Amino acid sequence: MIKIQIPATSANLGAGFDALGLALSYYNYVEIEEADGIYIESLDGTPVPTDSSNLVYDTAHILYDICGKKLDGLRIRQINNIPMARGLGSSSACIIAGLVGANQLLGEPMSLDELVNLSAQIEGHPDNTAPALLGGIVTAVFDGKCVHWVKQEVYTTLKFVVVVPDFELKTEKARACLPKEISHKDAVYNLSRAALFSASLLTGKYENLRTAVHDRLHQPYRMELIPHGRDVFDTAYSLGAYAAYLSGAGPSLMAIVDADNEYFCGKMRFALDKMGLSAWEVHELHIDNIGTRIIN
Repeated sequence: MIKIQIPATSANLGAGFDALGLALSYYNYVEIEEADGIYIESLDGTPVPTDSSNLVYDTAHILYDICGKKLDGLRIRQINNIPMARGLGSSSACIIAGLVGANQLLGEPMSLDELVNLSAQIEGHPDNTAPALLGGIVTAVFDGKCVHWVKQEVYTTLKFVVVVPDFELKTEKARACLPKEISHKDAVYNLSRAALFSASLLTGKYENLRTAVHDRLHQPYRMELIPHGRDVFDTAYSLGAYAAYLSGAGPSLMAIVDADNEYFCGKMRFALDKMGLSAWEVHELHIDNIGTRIIN
């Protein structure tokens, strides 16, 4: 049985809508092997489909079909640490697990680039799937068939502290609230800040990050769907965060924090409790530079 570790991802990174994403040290685990039928088990008790609609199974089946191989069934065992519909790439993790697992079972007929392309075709955009597969921070352009991507490893002691609300926000709903058209001025606003984010993160110009995560394409609209979201941002900045942004489509909120800011998580936990948000979770994460890997 093949065991796969897949990282969570944080997409958009403020202004880099559908183009920027990074992998984080928060993992799903999937064990997969061929079988005579469909046998799917959630080892951590998270409810998952146990038939052919399971996203790991369905994605693996797609790769088998592309390779012209018959699939009688799979045995899949999942540990789902990445919370679903929270803006941390849970769907992408399942897609990548299915593709990597099937590719391994078939003797690796697909190249890395082909897996990047296929995962984006299934998901619809590469800002979560690419970093989940590749690790690091990924800049990607998807033309509908091919992903043009650059992965950069980030060696930093920065902490990425994620605040996870106790409610889901489906990507479909988060996309439905976005405007159909934007102004030329807003486009320039985002382009400059998206470029600033990557350059500042990679060169250690962390004082630029607060400006770099400002956005006019999606965050102002999606924040209306997240009660207390702006309060969390204000709290993060008051506690010394370099930047705070909406992770993916939300509702999770990410703060970028200096390693020396030792008690940030504890203070954020205290502030959330004072707001009456004791069910919201706080996790301290770091950038994962490796991406999806096969483990023993």
